[in-house]
Amino acid sequence: QVQLVESGGGLVQAGGSLRLSCAASGRSFSRYTMGWFRQAPGKEREFVGFISKSGGGTYYADSVKGRFTISRDNAKNTVYLQMNSLKPEDTAVYSCAADDGVVARTFTSAYDYWGQGTQVTVSS
Repeated sequence: QVQLVESGGGLVQAGGSLRLSCAASGRSFSRYTMGWFRQAPGKEREFVGFISKSGGGTYYADSVKGRFTISRDNAKNTVYLQMNSLKPEDTAVYSCAADDGVVARTFTSAYDYWGQGTQVTVSS
């Protein structure tokens, strides 16, 4: 079992930046691929990106590639989502999730544990 708590959301103007954090507690953090997902009002949850268990690999959705960066600190049991050049369409609730599968995956059902989410609102 692992518990995940996100923080760092808020209101930002278009073009601005935010850094989200996801703190994990419970079983060994480094055994999990960590993903970030988002859900806008009236839309399905969508994949944002993931980082491998060691932190050596990342993968992003096309919509955020080049603007968002995921990193992790296994010593602090924390994963981060650095969001730059934010757009109004990035407005959503952002959630982190943990997957202990062998291969990193992008679909929501692969992830076993989820945080409660943090709201990000980008004004135009």
